Amino acid sequence: MSGGRAARSAEKRLRRLLVVLPWLMERGAASVAETAQRFDISESDLVRDLELASMCGLPPYVDELIDLFIDDDGTIVVGVPRLFLRPLRLTEEEAFELLAAGRAAMQLPGADPDGALNRGLRKLAVGLGEDDTGVLVVSPNPSEVTRLAEAAREGLEVAVVYRSRTRDEATERVLSPFLTFQDHGNWYVMAHDSLSDEVRAFRVDRIESMEVGGASGHVPPEGIDVPNTWFADADIARVDLRLGPAGRWVVERYPVDEVSEPDGDGWISARLAVTGEAWLARLLLRLGDQVEVVGPESMRSVGREAARRLLAVYGET
Repeated sequence: MSGGRAARSAEKRLRRLLVVLPWLMERGAASVAETAQRFDISESDLVRDLELASMCGLPPYVDELIDLFIDDDGTIVVGVPRLFLRPLRLTEEEAFELLAAGRAAMQLPGADPDGALNRGLRKLAVGLGEDDTGVLVVSPNPSEVTRLAEAAREGLEVAVVYRSRTRDEATERVLSPFLTFQDHGNWYVMAHDSLSDEVRAFRVDRIESMEVGGASGHVPPEGIDVPNTWFADADIARVDLRLGPAGRWVVERYPVDEVSEPDGDGWISARLAVTGEAWLARLLLRLGDQVEVVGPESMRSVGREAARRLLAVYGET
């Protein structure tokens, strides 16, 4: 019973934040008393919810946290985080779930029918194809996935414009699809890539356009299978690390591609995805003498440079 009450409480808090945060972001600042009164909650509950929101963001939850704090005089100050300034690339299922959650939140006290949340929900509904009766039909697979799967079955190549996550630029390339799969809510295609001349995984929602062409000259590698890992997208860089006994928590906390057995001294080797150089620098600083960067060469100096900058800040030489 207590677990059910806790789950319902967490769900209620989340719905409330969906209406409180857009209202605060539009204003930039508001007092705790005014906000609590508008949304019909106690000031203590409001502060607890906002403290929770201030720790939310995108993995690895370092550079992309919600910019929110409460001044000593009780003024709530909220900035618009960078993650809200970039266009969202949602699957149909994700967009439908967001629309349903947002509309449920709009029934809470204080929700602004003319505010940013409701305006966004109306645009989302139009994008999903909601008709005049309010009916939405969500297909089980995006049309791009269906076309890529058909190209894989028929051995055809596909010319695409693909937007890189790490470089934020679009490139033209020719893919020879072998299989499509879904991982943690995202669709991927395993394909031979004309630019790298390698078999790689590409996120389907980053394909801006595609045109199915003629027969492909590439065949699937022997034993090709769905990668059993997070961050399957080959567009995300990898780093090879040696981790000491006190640093082996990394492989339990972060998605890894490969992990070796401990050697005689308890050290292991691991390959993991790097979401950004700043993230890697912070990780290496935390690990200290319990980590060694094996490769690639471009990442071997990241930890040393981060330590040098840190010492400079504190005036040490």
